[in-house]
Amino acid sequence: MEVNTLQCSGTIEWMNDKKVVTKKVKYNLMTVKLLRNEFRDLYLHVENAKTFHKFEVINVSIHKKFVTEGKATINFNRSNIALMMYNAPAANLIPFLKTLFIKITSKKQSPQIKLREQLLSRKPHCLEEISPINAKDVARVKSEIELKEKNLNTFELKKRRILEEQKQKQATKKQCIISLVSNTKLTEEQQEVLQAATSKGNIFFTGSAGTGKSYLLRIILSTLPPDETVATASTGAAACLIGGITLHSFTGIGGGNVTLEKGIEMASRPAVAQNWRRCKYLIIDEISMIDGDYFEKIEHIARVVRKNEDPFGGIKLILCGDFLQLPPVNKNSKAKFCFQTPAWSRCQLRRFNLKVVHRQSDNSFITVLNSIRLGKVTNEITAILKATAKNHLEKEGIVPTQLCCKTIDAQQINEHNLKQLTGKEYKYVAVDTGSEKMLDDQTRVVKILTLKEGVQVMLLKNINVASGLVNGARGIVVSFTSAGLPIVQFRSGKKYTIDREKWIVKGAGGIVMSRKQIPLCLAWAFSIHKSQGLTLDCVEMSLSGVFEAGQAYVALSRAQSLESLRVRDFDSRQVWANSDVLKFYQQLDYHSDAVKLRILGKRC
Repeated sequence: MEVNTLQCSGTIEWMNDKKVVTKKVKYNLMTVKLLRNEFRDLYLHVENAKTFHKFEVINVSIHKKFVTEGKATINFNRSNIALMMYNAPAANLIPFLKTLFIKITSKKQSPQIKLREQLLSRKPHCLEEISPINAKDVARVKSEIELKEKNLNTFELKKRRILEEQKQKQATKKQCIISLVSNTKLTEEQQEVLQAATSKGNIFFTGSAGTGKSYLLRIILSTLPPDETVATASTGAAACLIGGITLHSFTGIGGGNVTLEKGIEMASRPAVAQNWRRCKYLIIDEISMIDGDYFEKIEHIARVVRKNEDPFGGIKLILCGDFLQLPPVNKNSKAKFCFQTPAWSRCQLRRFNLKVVHRQSDNSFITVLNSIRLGKVTNEITAILKATAKNHLEKEGIVPTQLCCKTIDAQQINEHNLKQLTGKEYKYVAVDTGSEKMLDDQTRVVKILTLKEGVQVMLLKNINVASGLVNGARGIVVSFTSAGLPIVQFRSGKKYTIDREKWIVKGAGGIVMSRKQIPLCLAWAFSIHKSQGLTLDCVEMSLSGVFEAGQAYVALSRAQSLESLRVRDFDSRQVWANSDVLKFYQQLDYHSDAVKLRILGKRC
């Protein structure tokens, strides 16, 4: 993927020899183009609606530490000029910088052009687009890098190797958007959603568990301007997965248990109102768990605070979730779904239903899950799930995680099993910057983690995807290093020393908090609510205690396959779907099919 043109906000600074800024211009919106002249010299052309600047790309240095946040700086060292780019979609900024690097590195070493030839040029100010990157460009870049490495002495080579290993480790730890951008492979239906997300109009996309909703959401986030986009979710854990904040935190009215007038007053506080006014794109993940009355309230508040009578005050909505999974929670009254509100109708959402399942590859299991999602259980499905009770899931001392209907049951099972283990106890206290309560709410990792040899654990972060060390991987602590770090034997057969990882949490108003902790949790048991978004490689459950529509489906869909699942006491009465939600999805599929028919039938 190559990008020759970039739209973003930016600042240009001209400096004297002492690096003191003598002139500075700032643009809310500018276009940066990579061009060349007839002599193949590279230029960066920066323009906005009123003016333009042209900088020759010679002796430049690029600072890209915050590239995943849409920020980068290009220093033109010869002319003492700095071009600072920000609010750039990461999906565009990263390939733009890659293209610039390849073009600079692969540029042919042509003989010095005589001044006379330059002066007599018929088109001295004419610039044209650079040619696409080809195999020769890439080959020249590789040979240039190899040549530089050959010229390094042994000490420099060793230093370079250590730095490269550290960079690679950090990139793996961060699982940053760079890998998403460079390895993006979207299905046709996902591409359709992405195109709609970057076009005009509000959208809602849904799909069964494992259809890649969260993955697609992160891709969408990378294509939007960061400073104008607010990523939110109904729960802290879901918000952390997409690098966002809870919707309750962004709106400024908390759980919304206030009157509309009081909510408007709370949202009109300067800091909160500024967040509302700056937002152009509002993403809400797990929209199914947002209560309808709350959705109606914040839609009205957005119009008042932004002084704009368009739905949500003119903010573009990107909503994601599956209403056939866990329903919203309202402690004061019966929960109402968002789609049952007038605000939902006013927003005129373009709707998409993802069908391709990525989590499970077994078609028979996918068929079972799709049927259970709709509350349908045949005799054949009952027999299939009852047969899983005989599955032997224990491997290398690792026992399957029990999914419990209530959080307190899972906690009691974990605490009881931990006490049964003998041996030295290791305690790990998280290093926090920011509110401990908010970090507890928005990350799955605990403040104080207690481990012993033989403890059943689950990995809470992607460390090495190729080796199967991913979020949800199961293992057992087999020993500890001299430094006290746990060594975990994973079900995949990989043995790995687990070091501390960092979780970044964003709060309202741009506040950034972090928690550094061992990325493990006790895994004898987990609650169904807490398991949302996870893929478990061995899981056991008893569904006799289910109390919500869709709860059995959420639990079953955490498994990768029928072979990695054990249901102890399956009964068809444990499965049901909300009748209002079923009607909504019937209308949604009819609407989607009708839209496709109109598009196929329109005249060219």
